[in-house]
Amino acid sequence: MKSIPLGVYVDAHSPIHRLPAMWKFPLLLIFIVGGAIIADTPAVSAALVFFMLVLYAVAQIPVRTAWQQIWPVLPVLIFLGVFQVWQQGFDFAATTVLTLLSAVMAAMLLTLTTRLEALMDAVEKMLLPFERFGLPVETITLAISLTLRLIPLQLATVNEVLDARKARGAGFSIVAFGTPVIIRSIRRARNIGDALLARGAGD
Repeated sequence: MKSIPLGVYVDAHSPIHRLPAMWKFPLLLIFIVGGAIIADTPAVSAALVFFMLVLYAVAQIPVRTAWQQIWPVLPVLIFLGVFQVWQQGFDFAATTVLTLLSAVMAAMLLTLTTRLEALMDAVEKMLLPFERFGLPVETITLAISLTLRLIPLQLATVNEVLDARKARGAGFSIVAFGTPVIIRSIRRARNIGDALLARGAGD
């Protein structure tokens, strides 16, 4: 699970861990939006990435764990960078890719240093003022919670299917790969649905 994004929480006692989740969300938003505004050169974007590396060190995130969380998005960023070099030139591409990388690192740091229960409590508290306008706060919080839990589980299912095919020495096939993944996903969704109905979530 440590190689799956959103699939791990690093238990430590750093200042970032102790920061309440209610503060982490606004700070994350400020960093992402502010970084996108001020990053106009590769040097500034590189500084944002370096700042995130410093925060990872302060949060006592092991290098291996941080790398396992971040590397799955690197192919997408590299592809985007190559396309942007072709369209806009190297400076624009480097600025865009490094800024996006810093934003991804910030989002990963949030999940690495905050328990899911604390994240959901923070989301519920932030949405609570809108409940008077008819916003289904509990339903939204439940949906976000299930999404965050199911992303690593779904990726784990994909890895299990790939490992099983590799163990059998079978070649890659879209149908042979997709069928067990879809069947397991549907089975999990039905089990979750039955559990929610049993707890009155559908009322």
